[in-house]
Amino acid sequence: MADATKSDLNVDDIEKQIADLRKEITRINKTVSARGAELVEDAREHASDMYDTASTRATRAAQQLRSQAQAVSEVARDNPGTATAVVGVIGLLGFVAGLVVGQALSDTPRRWYER
Repeated sequence: MADATKSDLNVDDIEKQIADLRKEITRINKTVSARGAELVEDAREHASDMYDTASTRATRAAQQLRSQAQAVSEVARDNPGTATAVVGVIGLLGFVAGLVVGQALSDTPRRWYER
């Protein structure tokens, strides 16, 4: 009989420990869930702040670009000959740069005057 009483106590103790562990796990889950929600909210606020900053900077950059493009357009309208010459020189420089890059990337080095 003493054995039966001992085993009943052990089973009761184990069941109590299991119940305590379940309560502890539930408490830990709630804590983790709350902390996760806080982290998500912090990340959302940080992303919103970054978006607002980037949006403001992009708006300022677009306004600056627009005003500079308008100034260049006015200068080109006032001086059409100069504007044509500048565009021609830029095109020529682009063509030469293309030739140089093409030669640099080709497998066999050749000069423009060689066949």
